[in-house]
Amino acid sequence: MGKIILLVEDNPDDELLTRRALKKNNIGNEVVVARDGAEALDYLFGTGVHDGRDLSVMPQVILLDLKLPKIDGLEVLKRLRGDERTRLLPVVILTSSKEQQDLVDGYGYGANSYIRKPVDFAQFIEAVRQLGLYWLVLNETPRRGG
Repeated sequence: MGKIILLVEDNPDDELLTRRALKKNNIGNEVVVARDGAEALDYLFGTGVHDGRDLSVMPQVILLDLKLPKIDGLEVLKRLRGDERTRLLPVVILTSSKEQQDLVDGYGYGANSYIRKPVDFAQFIEAVRQLGLYWLVLNETPRRGG
């Protein structure tokens, strides 16, 4: 089973840019997209539209935007860290927010990394390349159930 990337992003342009950057960097992992915080939680916990999903298959990394409809990214992060099944999943906040409080809260609630989306596409491609190399190739995560 390939390593899944869960992209939590409500902006279709940012979703497309992220997908293009992954493809340009030859990162062929399956990308599951959740377009709001509620959908992300449904996917991760197998509820709602994702009821019955195989919960033994979790994403290798979650790319989490902060400014989301329904449930914002920080609340998603809090819920992930508060649940035994998801508390160790790597979460990279990928946001255009420049608010210092978002940065502080992101790390405070247990984000593994915080990346501001560069406006320049070349910079964004490089950021995604490094992110993919680190989180999908180099980083080791604990196995579920032991």
